[in-house]
Amino acid sequence: MNAFLSLGRWVFALPFAIFGLFHFLNADAMANYVVPAYMPAKAIWVYLSGAGLIAATVSMLIGKYDKLATTLLGIFLLLLVAMVHLPGAMAGGEGAQASMSMLLKDLALAGAAMMYALNYAKDKAVIG
Repeated sequence: MNAFLSLGRWVFALPFAIFGLFHFLNADAMANYVVPAYMPAKAIWVYLSGAGLIAATVSMLIGKYDKLATTLLGIFLLLLVAMVHLPGAMAGGEGAQASMSMLLKDLALAGAAMMYALNYAKDKAVIG
């Protein structure tokens, strides 16, 4: 049973690498969809967040700076919830249900990232 449960580290980490790759492959589309209109240099934010997602994945998989990485990942996801999904969900209209679904998904992932940082992280050198 422990062998099966230990796969959770991979199951949790790998989708973030794929999300990060999507940020590089579809930067223009993501800049228009995800980055709030009031933010300057929208494409740079997409590339920066994509690099962060990939770096967090690598950190989790090799176990180096993984507490820092998952803490920052949790913060990133909570910011995404507050800055992107919440306004979309509250706006109503035809996209509100999709925004609410994304809000709940990212909220759950943020919680999982925080639990990882608190209970599973191996390298506590930076933030103890």
